[in-house]
Amino acid sequence: MSAQMQPEKGLALLQLLLVVSFSQAQESVCRRRGDPENPLLSKDGDIMLGGFFAFHRRWKTKQDTYIHKPKQLQCTSLNFRGFQYAQAMLFAIEEINNSTHMLPGISLGYKIYDVCGSIARSVRVALASVTRDEVAFTPSDTACTQVQANMVGTSSSPGVGISTVLGPFHIPLIGHIATCACLSDKTKHPSFLRTIPSDDYQSRALAQLVKYFGWTWVGAIRTNDDYGNNGMATFIETAQQLGICLEYSVSVFLTDTPNKIRQIVDIIKSSTSKVIVTFLLPLDLYAILQELSHHNLTGYQWVGTESWIFDFQTAAQDRHHILDGAIGLFIPSAHVSGMREFILDVKPLNSSSNKLFTEFWETLFSCKFKQLNSSVENQRECTGHEDVTEVKNTYTDMTLMPLFYNVYKGVYAMAHALHNILSCNKTCNNKVQLDPFTILQHIRKIQFVTKEGDEVYFDENGDPAAKYEIINWQPRENGMVDFVRVGLYDASLPAEKQLTLQNKSLIWAQNSLQVPSSVCSEKCPPGTRKVLQKGKPVCCFDCLRCAEGEISNATDLTICVQCHPDFWSNERRDACVKKEAEFLSYKEIMGALLTAASLFGTCMTAVVAFIFFRYRQTPVVRANNSELSFLLLFSLTLCFLCSLTFIGRPSEWSCMLRHTAFGITFVLCISCVLGKTIVVLMAFRATLPGSDVMKWFGPAQQKLSVLGFTLIQVIICILWLTISPPFPFKNFKIFKDKIILECALGSAVGFWAVLGYIGLLAILCFILAFLARKLPDNFNEAKFITFSMLIFCAVWITFIPAYVSSPGKFSVAVEIFAILASSFGLLICIFIPKCYIILLKPEKNTKKNMMGKGAPKSS
Repeated sequence: MSAQMQPEKGLALLQLLLVVSFSQAQESVCRRRGDPENPLLSKDGDIMLGGFFAFHRRWKTKQDTYIHKPKQLQCTSLNFRGFQYAQAMLFAIEEINNSTHMLPGISLGYKIYDVCGSIARSVRVALASVTRDEVAFTPSDTACTQVQANMVGTSSSPGVGISTVLGPFHIPLIGHIATCACLSDKTKHPSFLRTIPSDDYQSRALAQLVKYFGWTWVGAIRTNDDYGNNGMATFIETAQQLGICLEYSVSVFLTDTPNKIRQIVDIIKSSTSKVIVTFLLPLDLYAILQELSHHNLTGYQWVGTESWIFDFQTAAQDRHHILDGAIGLFIPSAHVSGMREFILDVKPLNSSSNKLFTEFWETLFSCKFKQLNSSVENQRECTGHEDVTEVKNTYTDMTLMPLFYNVYKGVYAMAHALHNILSCNKTCNNKVQLDPFTILQHIRKIQFVTKEGDEVYFDENGDPAAKYEIINWQPRENGMVDFVRVGLYDASLPAEKQLTLQNKSLIWAQNSLQVPSSVCSEKCPPGTRKVLQKGKPVCCFDCLRCAEGEISNATDLTICVQCHPDFWSNERRDACVKKEAEFLSYKEIMGALLTAASLFGTCMTAVVAFIFFRYRQTPVVRANNSELSFLLLFSLTLCFLCSLTFIGRPSEWSCMLRHTAFGITFVLCISCVLGKTIVVLMAFRATLPGSDVMKWFGPAQQKLSVLGFTLIQVIICILWLTISPPFPFKNFKIFKDKIILECALGSAVGFWAVLGYIGLLAILCFILAFLARKLPDNFNEAKFITFSMLIFCAVWITFIPAYVSSPGKFSVAVEIFAILASSFGLLICIFIPKCYIILLKPEKNTKKNMMGKGAPKSS
C-alpha cells in the first residue's frame, strides 16, 4: 500500500540535499544542515531498531518560494493505525527484552518516526534514523549509524523512497504493509524485505477471483502511486490472459481536485460494467464513495485489495452502503496472545512528545484538555483518566490484527538475525562488531516459527509465502458490516487448486444472493459462434448462428466445427446427427409402385408365354418362328425382373448386377426382335419365284444371330466389370442434409457403350421393321415391331436428359421407368395383338386366313 505525490518529487530532492551534506575538505567536523528530526517514540538499548509509521495521514500543503528555507512539513489528521503498528513493534521488542531465550543479556532500543504518508518526509526521517542526534561529529566517529535495522510501516510509495535512500547502504528494511511488486526487484531495492505478500500475487489472485465468478467486463480504479499503478498493471496483464476485459481504468489520488473525482464518477455512471476492481488506499476510496453517494450510485459489485477490504474504518465511512457485498483479499487471520491488551494500554505512548500524546488522547476520547487562558466549547473536557476499553473507534478495532502480526514477525526476524550473529546461547558475544550488511544477509536466511506456530522465512526476492483469505462484506440488520471469510487463495499450490471458496452463502451488491453478471456480451449459446465487434475489446462480440453442416456444442466458441460428411447439423446446430441415407426403397410408395409394375410385367409376360405355349400349334404362334417368340418372352421376363436390382440399398454386387443384367437382357430382347424382323423380310423374299433366301436364314442362323449379338454385349460388360466396375457410392453433393446412396458407374465409357450398343440394335431393328411394314397384313408383324421400336427409342431418347437431370433416387426411378416402359412396349405391341386373335378371334387363327390375306380377289 502506498501514497505517492507528484508535486513532492522536487521537494524530496531539495530536502535530501538540505538534510545531509558534507563540509569543505579542510574541515574536520561533519555537520548536518537543516532542522533536526527527532523520533516521536524512542528508548535506548544495546542495539537500536528503527521504525517508520504514519501517525498522521495528511499534511498541510504549502507553496515553497525557494528563497527562504522551507519549513518542516506540518502533519495533520491523526491516524490511529499508525499508533497500532507502533504499539505492535513495541510489544515485540518488549517481549524479546523480557525473554531469556532470545538475545539474553541484550536489550533492544528503538527510534520511531512519523512519516505522515509523505514521500518527502519519509526520505528525511530515513536519513535522520541513521545519523547521530548531535549536530556535529567527526568523520572517524563509528557511531554515525545508530539504527541497525528498520521496520517500514508505510505504504508502498514512501517505502520505495526510504528503500531508495537506505538501500545502497545495505541497511535492513522490513515492511509489513508495502505490497508493491516493484519492491521485489533486488537490483533497485537490495535491502528491502517484507512480511506481507507482494502485489504480484494479489493482482493475479484478484484476476482469478474475477474469472471464477464469470465477470469478463469490469471497470478498474487505482491509486495513482506505486501501489496502485504497479498492482493494477499486473492485474490487467493477468486479466487479459484469462479473457477479462476492462471497460475503463482510471486513477485517483487524495490531492485530486473535486472536478477530477466527478469525472471518474461520470465514467462509472456511463459504463455498462457492474463490477469495479480497485487498487485503492482507504483515503482515495473515501473520496470516490463521497461523490458516488451524491449521485446515489449503488448496485455495483466492488472487488477490493487488502488495503481496505478488512478495514473497520472504511466500513464506518461507507454510510450509504455503497460497498455492501464487496469481495476481496486479505492476509490470513492471526492471533497473538497479549498483543491486544498491550495495544490498548496507551500509557507507554506518554513517553512521546507532550504535543503528540495530547493530540492522540484528545482524538481517542473525543475530548479536549483545558488550556490556560482558553475554554473548552461544545466538547467535553479531558481528565486524563479516561478508560480506553470504554470507547469504540479505529484504535480499539482489532480487525487488522494480521497486519499487527506482520510487524511482530518483522521485529522477530531482526532479533533472530542478531541472535545468530552474536552467537547467543545463554549469553551473547557483545564484542561482535555489528554492521548492516551482515545483519541483512542473516535476515535473508532466517527461518523460524513464531510462538503462534507460524513459519517465517523470505524467498530470494525478500517476500513471504503468499496466502490470502477471501473476504465478503455482509451487512447486518443494525447497519454494521461483518467481514466474513468465504475462501482462501494459496499461491504455493498448483494453479487449479490455488483458489478455493467455502460453501457459504455470499452476499452481493444490494444484498442480493445471486451472483451479479458483468459481461460486455452475453455468452454465445451452443449452436452459435463468437464474432468480435469491430473496434471493441475481445469481450464484446456478436453471436452468429453456425452455418448448415456446422455445430458448436459449448458456449463461447469462436469457430463452428464442420460435421463429418456422414453427419449433418441438427436444427439447433449444437450436435451432428447422422444424415438420412436416401435410396430407392421397397418400403416407399415410389419403390413399391415400381416393384408392383415390374412384377405385373413379369406376370403378364408369363401369362402370354403360357398362352403361346398352350396354343403353340396354332398358325398365329407358328407363323413367325415360335422359338424366337419364346426366347423374346424369356428375355422380357428378365428385363422386368432386372429392374428390381435397381431398388434397395446399393451394394457392391447389386451395383455390378443391375447394369450388366440390364444391358445383357435388353440386348437379348432386341436381338430376338431383330431376328423376328429379319425372318419377316426373309419370309417375304422367299415367296418370290426362284428365291432361296430362307435357307440362308433358317432357324439355326436365327439362333446364332441372337447369340452373336448378345455375346458382343457380354464382352462389353466383362471388359467394363474388369477395368472399372460400378460400385456403391455416397453422394454428398446433391443434398446437404442427406446421403444419396447410389451406384457410381465406375467407367462412364462402359456404361454408355452398353447403352449405345442397345441403341444401335434398336435403331437397326426399327429400320428393318419400317421397311417391312407394307408386307401382307395377315402374315406381317413388322408394323407391330415398328411401333414397339418406336416406343423403345422414344423412351430411351427421353431417358438420357431425364436421367442426367434427376437428383438422387429419382435418377434410379427414371432408369427403372425406362426399362419397364420399353419392356411393356415390346410386350404389348408384339404379343398382345396375337393373344387377341388366339383368345377372342379364334376363327382368324387358321392357316388359310393367314395365307389368304393379301391374295388378289377374284373379279
